[in-house]
This record gives sequence, structure tokens and C-alpha cells, in this order.
Amino acid sequence: MVVPELRAWRAARPHVVRVARAARPRVRRAAQSVRPQLVRVAQALRPRSGRITTPQLTVVAATTGLVLAAGAVAVAGPWDSTGQRTAERDWAASRDRQGGADHGRNADTSPASPKPAPSAASVLTGLGSATSVAPAPDEKALATALDRLLGVPALGARRTAVVVDVATGGRLYGKGAGTAQTPASTTKIATAVAVLSAAGADHRLATRTVLEPGTKEVVLVGGGDPTLTARKDAGEWASLRTLADDTAKALKARDLDRVTLSYDTSLYAGPAVHPIGPNPNLAPVSALTADEGRTDGSSSGPADRTADPAAEAAGTFADLLRARGIDTTSPGLSKATKGAQALASVSSPPLSALVERMLTNSDNDIAEAMARQVAVATGRPASFAGGAAAIDAQLRKLGLPLSGAHFTDGSGLNRDDRLTADLLTALLVKAGDPARPELRPVLTGLPVAGFTGTLSDRYTDDASGPGVVRAKTGTLTGVNTLAGTVVDADGRLLAFAFLASGTSDPSAAQSALDDTASALAGCGCR
Repeated sequence: MVVPELRAWRAARPHVVRVARAARPRVRRAAQSVRPQLVRVAQALRPRSGRITTPQLTVVAATTGLVLAAGAVAVAGPWDSTGQRTAERDWAASRDRQGGADHGRNADTSPASPKPAPSAASVLTGLGSATSVAPAPDEKALATALDRLLGVPALGARRTAVVVDVATGGRLYGKGAGTAQTPASTTKIATAVAVLSAAGADHRLATRTVLEPGTKEVVLVGGGDPTLTARKDAGEWASLRTLADDTAKALKARDLDRVTLSYDTSLYAGPAVHPIGPNPNLAPVSALTADEGRTDGSSSGPADRTADPAAEAAGTFADLLRARGIDTTSPGLSKATKGAQALASVSSPPLSALVERMLTNSDNDIAEAMARQVAVATGRPASFAGGAAAIDAQLRKLGLPLSGAHFTDGSGLNRDDRLTADLLTALLVKAGDPARPELRPVLTGLPVAGFTGTLSDRYTDDASGPGVVRAKTGTLTGVNTLAGTVVDADGRLLAFAFLASGTSDPSAAQSALDDTASALAGCGCR
């Protein structure tokens, strides 16, 4: 039996998509204003028992990531760091003020305001666990819907696919499930699960300055923060300018106004340049870098990069110190000693935020840094090879199906990477496990179809996918992949992975994958 709330959602869905598409230009401007209204929507739906029923929770979760109704529909909003995850947190906090882990967006929580909750696992549960309300698709009906879409010539000579019910972990559809293929950037899903489980979602990366005892040598020590910025508007990211402010104050307190400046990149090992060679998609990987070594002021996407990010960051830091009254030598490479005195430090947002940015923008620089952080956390060399081995070992520790898998990096830029559709969906199911709240950023960071990140300009002519398909994209020459989650027409949360190799038309292949994911979104499939 279909409950009235779900029947209403089905009927309203085409109109919701049309309005959301029209409102898309206002998404980013309105993201912050959406939060309190989301809480009021959830509270209004809460019955006297104090618990939102599964169908109601399904409707709220499925629609708030797409649009927020205020009279008519006032605004469309994404489901990433300022959307679904925050809404879930605030809703959970409004129900009971027991607090939890603060994943770092706003530290100004007063005792009178709702305390942050770690993951609001009940939303995931509401999307899929009560099978009597939201049944899983029938396997034969699903195969009928997907086989035709996955058989189109645009997907090349080899294509594999898996669809899994997130609530139960049961496979609903499989096509070459265990066949390993080049995954391209969907590799970042594996990197995300590995780093969050190994280092922790709340772990932060510190960039610091120290003073060598008995000398005037200041060492700028890189902690592997790929989001460190030298820009005036640092936003939520660690600021090299703030570090210069605090370092200058600490030096002046010691009556030092002229120092020797060095920089330390020893946290990382091995070659800095990716095996594919110099590439606008990735700077040389260093434990010390500012603005990802970009030379054009951009913050995402391909860009020209400096050949030596650490030297460039240290040179910028020297200029910042001089502007604050501290004269320095030209910085040189060194290594801080254990006895060095701490001067100042700035820290990245928690890894949960870095992972979300990595997935939403398909950020290769963050991905390679995260692979090295897995290595650091597990005692391996922080290099391309060490990071790849650490990811493999960490996923094995989690009991994930790694048969046929092979990692060579954390970003998926290397064509020698191999993953299976079975592994990709297992990673997503693991991230949806209420018992693993530290992995939630893997789901909240996925681009939202038609709205955010690498899916913002896709699904433009689609009636089913926008707002309810969330997926990591992957593209290399001849390779197109898509892996993520979708809320189907009955409110069931499904995980999927589609991998295609031997494609000749990237645009056609992407459209074919998008059509397949949209078929899941529009499918009750019985």
C-alpha cells in the first residue's frame, strides 16, 4: 500500500523538479538561509509522539535537498555541506539536545542553541529501512529497466554495474559485478572511506612554525593540509596570513625582528610528481602547499600549477612576515628538530569537510593528500605507493570486497587503478551504516545531480534525476564512470555503480550513465 505522503510526493515530483531547475541560480545564495526553515518543516511534520514517521521522514529527506516550500517554492538548495547534512544535524538537535561531534562549520554554539549531532542516522534509516512502507525494487523489473539502458553503444565495449539496497546491503542488480575496470575519479570514494576510518572525521591538519633553540631560524612545517590558503578571504580554510600574524607576534615577544626562514616538507616521502607526469589536474604533491599551487586564482578544476608548491608557499610566507615587520632570508629547505620551540599554528577544517570538498569538486590535490594521510595514520611511507598500499589495507580491515582491486593513487588519475562495481557499492553502503557515522561525509559530499560540483551542469533535461541522484563522476579518455546513491520513486535509498570502458564519445557516455541513474530515481520497479 502506498501511503498518502508518498502518493503526494510522486504527484508533485515533476512540478518540484521544474521549479527547482528555475530556482537553480539562487541555490548558493540561499544555502545558509535554508537551515532554520528546514528545521521548522521537520518540526511541523512531527506528530505528538515526538517522532517523525518513516513516510514523513522520507518526504522531508527527499525534498529538502531539492527544494524548500515557503508558500509556493521559494528556493532550491544543494544537499552537501550547507544542505542535507546540516539540516539533518539541526533537526536531530531540535529533537534532543544531547550534542555530539561538531564537524566544524560553526563553532559558535551557545548552551541555549541546539548542539550539533554527528550524523542524524535516522534520516538514512527513514529512507530505506522500513520495507513495509518503502519496498525495495523487484530484481527482475529492475533488470528489465536497466539492461536496455546499459546496453547502448555509447557505453563502449565493457560496462559493469551494481545496484544495492542501502538499508539491507542486498544486491538488486548486477552486471559484471566482480569485474575490475579503470574507475577514474570514482576512486576518490575509496580514498574517502579509507581516510575517514583511519584518521577520523574530526582530525585536522596543522601547519605550524617553530623556532630552533639557540638560533634565529624559523621553520615553516607543512602538515599536509591541501586546503591551506594565502588568499585574503580564507573562508573556513586555514590561512597562511593568520599564521604569519601569529608568528610575527610570537617573534616580537622574543625581541626578534630578523630571522632565517626555512621550510619542512618531511612528512611526505617519494616523488612529488604523479606517475602521469606534470598535469593541470594536480600539482606536485607536497606536505606544504598554498592554494594547491594554482597560479591563476582558481579554486577548482584544471589550472596551471607551480613546479615547487612548497618553495612557493614559503616564499609567500616570507613576504607576509616582512609585511608584518619581520625581516627574513630567502627560505630554504630544512627539517625541524624535536627540540624546536612552537611559535604558531593554524589547522584545517576537519577531514569530514576536506572529504566533502574532494568529492563534490573531484579535487585531485585533496585526494592525493588524503591518500597520504591514510599512510601517516597507519604508519606507512606517505608517498604515492605508500598511500595506495595504505588505502588497500584499510579497506581490507573494514571487510570490503577487494578481489580484483588495485590502487596506485588516491585520485584515480592513474589508468592502472582497478575497482569493481561490487566494491564501489559496498563502500557506499558502508558509508550509510548508522554504526559508522564517521563515514557520513562520503555520502554528503557526493555531487547533487543538476545542482552541485561535477554534476551541476548535467541532468539539465531530466525530469527524474535532479536533486535525488547524488554521485561521484569519473572521466578519463575512453573511461566513464558514475557511482553514488539515489532515492527511488518509493523513497528507497539505493546505491549504484556504473563503469564503462572503451567509450569514444565522453558526452554521449555521460548522458547514458545519467539516464541509467535517472531510471533508478523514477523506478518503483515492480
